[in-house]
Parts: sequence; structure tokens; C-alpha cells
Amino acid sequence: MNRQKGFEYEEKAAVYLKEKGYKILEQNFYTFFGEIDLIARDKETIVFVEVKYRKSIKNGYPQEAVTYKKRQRIIKSAQYYLYQQNAFEKPCRFDVIAVAGEEFLHIENAFELS
Repeated sequence: MNRQKGFEYEEKAAVYLKEKGYKILEQNFYTFFGEIDLIARDKETIVFVEVKYRKSIKNGYPQEAVTYKKRQRIIKSAQYYLYQQNAFEKPCRFDVIAVAGEEFLHIENAFELS
């Protein structure tokens, strides 16, 4: 997916989360380890969100692109964010928003720290 298309769907995902009552804290949070598409707050929980888009599912579901290696980069980036914000005591989770065409699938607790 080209970067412009990625930004477009990350923005749509941010709007989607806001409509569900989340507060967006960061978009495209970059670290040495990688990038986190969205960081949001759901009540007291910090939510690290990976957004994956596919035009169709003919080549597989978007969430399948969140590989073990990708999850490890997100986790390291999340740990850096928590360190930077002095927020290690706050509850957090990792979500995936999979977009196939125009259909959004929000997978809460898609993976955990490991």
C-alpha cells in the first residue's frame, strides 16, 4: 500500500475510534524501533493501534499482515512511548483495525506484550 493510502486509512481509523469514544493521543508515532499508527485512550487504558488496509481479501485478510516481527516492533515502540510519558503504571493494550475495502474490523487485544 502506498504511504498516502496508508495515511488516508489511518485518518479514517482515527475518526472511527473517536466516534467510539476514544481520545486520540498520537498519530504516526515514530521511534527507532518502528512506527505506531495510532495511540489512543479508551477510558483509562492506553491503546496502541495498528491499521492495516487491503482493497479486497483476495490476497488475505488485512490483519494477517500484522506478523510476529511487526508486533515486536510495535511493542518496543509502545514501551518507548510509555517510558517517555512516564506511564508504565497505566493499563494498555494492542488493537488492530483491519480495513478490507470500506469495511472496518476493530480487533481489541489483538496481541499482548511478550
